[in-house]
Amino acid sequence: MDTELTGKDVYEEKFDPRAYLETFYNPNSGVIVTEGLLKFTLRKLHETFTVRGVKGETLIDFGQGPTIYQDLSACESFKEIIGAEYTDCNREYYEKTLRNEPGIFDWTTVIQAVCDLEGKGTTVDEKREKLKKTVTKIIKCDLNKRNPVEPLVLPRVDCVMAIGCLECARDLDSFCDALKNISSLLKVGGHLIIAELLNCTYYLVGGTRFSCVTLTEEFMRNAITDAGFAIIDLEVQARKPDKEQYKMFDHDSSIFVLARKLQYIEVGKDSI
Repeated sequence: MDTELTGKDVYEEKFDPRAYLETFYNPNSGVIVTEGLLKFTLRKLHETFTVRGVKGETLIDFGQGPTIYQDLSACESFKEIIGAEYTDCNREYYEKTLRNEPGIFDWTTVIQAVCDLEGKGTTVDEKREKLKKTVTKIIKCDLNKRNPVEPLVLPRVDCVMAIGCLECARDLDSFCDALKNISSLLKVGGHLIIAELLNCTYYLVGGTRFSCVTLTEEFMRNAITDAGFAIIDLEVQARKPDKEQYKMFDHDSSIFVLARKLQYIEVGKDSI
């Protein structure tokens, strides 16, 4: 069954950060937790910032949503993280999480898992404080714009990251445009970190159906290289069949990619 395209207004009006987190990240029942996708992503992020040695001054986390897990390893390798998110509710929720406000979603088990991966004896409280100090600002973004952080004009950064974000594009052309738009804020030689669901058409949050553009590994490889990147690391993890979980979102696998920007590419009169 075709999934009706989810517009920006639906995200603003109907996306519930807490419902999303409980559905997908609850440590006991979250779909992404129980099927192993979160563990996979945490491992790949850890490898990226340790084995692969990705580091620098500034990283922009595009489409961060209400989740902090993607920044837990990054905050050890970058002096500054800028969060960039379209919806007001998600930016506000992320900020509340940074402040560890009462009643906020509890990331303790995930933070501990990252600390264990790092093996430095860092405590959960120490990691929380490190993240809080490293995330210097959380700004509004629109990946459909040539400058996604308009009206701000930011200097090019060392790394851009989009975890489970670009799959919400309208179509494949929009995905490629969004990828090039975030690349416009990246230095030549800088790194792109991207993780997406493959062959997914929708996900459910609080009874609302949100559309996804259907991505394949071949398309991802081509889109990333066509945007001026060399792929350094790419890994696909197949999903374990589970009919009940398929009701929540229908992907068959997930992909993690680390790539390095080789050049600015010409798009019309602009170079990115």
